[in-house]
Amino acid sequence: MPMSNPYLNSTIPSPCYLCDEALLKRNLELMQHVQQQSGAQIILALKGFSMWSTFPLIRQYLVGCTASSVWEARLAAEEFGREVHAYAPGYKSHEIDTLLPLVNHISFNSLNQWHTYRDKTLAAGVSPGLRINPEHQEAETELYDPSAPGSRLGVRVSELSAEALEGIEGLHVHNLCECDSYALERTLEAVEAKFGDYLHNMKWLNLGGGHLMTRAGYDVDHLIGLLKRLQETYKLQVILEPGSAVAWQTGPLIAEVVDIVENEGQIAILDISATAHMPDVLEMPYRPMITDAREPGVLAHTYKLGGNSCLAGDVIGLYSFAEPLKPGSRIIFEDMMHYTMVKTSFFNGVEHPSIGILRESGDFDLIRKFEYQDFRDRLS
Repeated sequence: MPMSNPYLNSTIPSPCYLCDEALLKRNLELMQHVQQQSGAQIILALKGFSMWSTFPLIRQYLVGCTASSVWEARLAAEEFGREVHAYAPGYKSHEIDTLLPLVNHISFNSLNQWHTYRDKTLAAGVSPGLRINPEHQEAETELYDPSAPGSRLGVRVSELSAEALEGIEGLHVHNLCECDSYALERTLEAVEAKFGDYLHNMKWLNLGGGHLMTRAGYDVDHLIGLLKRLQETYKLQVILEPGSAVAWQTGPLIAEVVDIVENEGQIAILDISATAHMPDVLEMPYRPMITDAREPGVLAHTYKLGGNSCLAGDVIGLYSFAEPLKPGSRIIFEDMMHYTMVKTSFFNGVEHPSIGILRESGDFDLIRKFEYQDFRDRLS
């Protein structure tokens, strides 16, 4: 790996999640353009990226956050300080009492939840919404498909009536996962066909996440056109709440080789864990990109990369490198800001990656280093 790579700065520890401030700003500037040209609002989905040390930058561009729980709502209210929207599959009574003073919008997953908390919500002056299920599938991975048959997420049109929606100000639909604007167009066709009559009586429509507008090749102008047409047709405010798109390609997980072992080939033991530090590798599954690495056999030296936990299946995959790996070699796992830190665990007590920011100036800021006390205090 060439030493000109800024992620190989000797001041950056291993393991470390590293947010590249310049790349994050680039994504936010694109989202600001979408907002300005379309009139839609974009909010940060904390379920995908909740690195609150970056909030001072993000709140210069986005109007707020969306929370999937009371704790996320508190984080948004206390650390972001702009609008807070909330949705969860179910709320307990004490959670509603905590949430309502924190949020501006709240979406309910069922008519039963809405009717249970209707009076409290209206008395609090919070704009109420209902999640709908368009019964239209676009997500490629079943684990992430809210519109799969038998889904617990959202109300189907067969369950709705004007009377049941009395008091509801917005509808919330989320069925995309790292999709393009044409998947959104197809989704909107399904939504309008089923729920169009209700949309005319709404103040807002939340289109959820999965709009990967910061990915290379995404048709941003097509997205803007869809959003403008939607708002003009129904005279409502459109809201997007992308998770991945905000932090897409904004920084790596830096790891280090601890040992090399032999068993039907060479195996590099790393100082990170797939199951603890990037669980989607095992859950989806997916194959992370590694800087200067290729498919097995393409370059001279092929290794199976394994995590440093006792889980037998804690394996990231086979990769080839131009130079042999050895203890101390750095491995840069690309695009590790979204849906990674938010899913980490302290499984096995494996050293938890630090969190850092590479500033636009080129300076490195160590934001958080985890200690034994963090592992101990997670349980009792």
